[in-house]
Amino acid sequence: MKPVDEQLALIKKGVQEIIREEELKERLGRAVATGVPLRVKAGFDPTAPDLHLGHTVLIQKLKHFQDLGHQVIFLIGDFTGLIGDPSGKSETRPPLTEEEVRANAATYERQIFKVLDPERTLIEFNSRWMKAMSAQDLIRLAARYTVARMLEREDFHKRYASHTPIAIHEFLYPLIQAYDSVALRADVELGGTDQKFNLLVGREIQREYGQEPQVVITLPLLEGLDGVQKMSKSLGNYVGIDEPPREMFGKLMSLPDALLLRYYELLSDLGPQELEQLRRDLEQGAVNPRDAKEALAKEIVARYHGAQAAKKAAAEFAHIFREGGLPDEIEEVTLTPAGPHDRLLPNVLAAAGLAATTSEARRLIAQGGVKADGEKVTDIHRELPENQPILLQVGKRRFKRVTLRADR
Repeated sequence: MKPVDEQLALIKKGVQEIIREEELKERLGRAVATGVPLRVKAGFDPTAPDLHLGHTVLIQKLKHFQDLGHQVIFLIGDFTGLIGDPSGKSETRPPLTEEEVRANAATYERQIFKVLDPERTLIEFNSRWMKAMSAQDLIRLAARYTVARMLEREDFHKRYASHTPIAIHEFLYPLIQAYDSVALRADVELGGTDQKFNLLVGREIQREYGQEPQVVITLPLLEGLDGVQKMSKSLGNYVGIDEPPREMFGKLMSLPDALLLRYYELLSDLGPQELEQLRRDLEQGAVNPRDAKEALAKEIVARYHGAQAAKKAAAEFAHIFREGGLPDEIEEVTLTPAGPHDRLLPNVLAAAGLAATTSEARRLIAQGGVKADGEKVTDIHRELPENQPILLQVGKRRFKRVTLRADR
């Protein structure tokens, strides 16, 4: 293993807070002396089928620990996912069904190995020990923490003060997350800044069970492409790690300059010294932000789709945006309208997968973000002809050639 100072330099990259750093130094020193790696845990509730770059901030930090020779544990909260994490929520969150949790968990297992080494990653499911826990065991766990301490958590405190309902099962979430650390004998737990309370409960519950309390490492929540709100699929400001290379590359090239260094810090493989050099180069004008975005986009696309896909995506981006060309490959879609309303452009955009809903399609058209055969369309009542291929473009990156085939 590398010396403690070298390990710390990589571990601290992009980190918001370490509680407590002196404990981490001591444990790293022990690991170096004994050759026994630290057990580093990060938990993910399978609340949606796809991971985006915001999720990978923690996965990248797991990779850092893995590269340093430590044991990383990717914990899928299939049991806690049935409760729903109340962190940051202003109202009770509806729980998922077991079927939804299982389906989402299966996609997580596949997606994380685009970053982590499958041979050196332990995947755990917290249902393994929670389903074995009796009602008596759960009551004993609940007895180890007080309601007063639970109400110190900001979101619970606000909801209690405003008389917004808090269900009893929501109090169980931090306790079960904490017990996960007991079951896994975690030395370190990673989480977003919104998870700080839950992570600290883990330290206390480990003490209650006679274990050395875990070191808590929090990381920032990654802002989405809008540069304002945290990355979220529901807000549409996300980059999904399963998105096509061209789409992923184009989205990253639209990143605001102000977020460039933050994305590098939280998502790239650049070391601390390389990051500092990039920071200086950008400040002094030695590196053009567009070139830095392109390098980052290539790195991230290559991570999830391979080097060849990244190279092709970069070339196609240049062809479309610098030379005014079209993508080399445009998906062909054939639709069969059931009636005149299915020929309306908003309905066609939604049916072709160029917009999530007809409402979103109308908004995109009204904002001037839709073209048909190269011409901007602003009429939401525009009807498309049948049996005639039409090139539809939404924004700068999304193209499909759509044919409406009459069913006669």
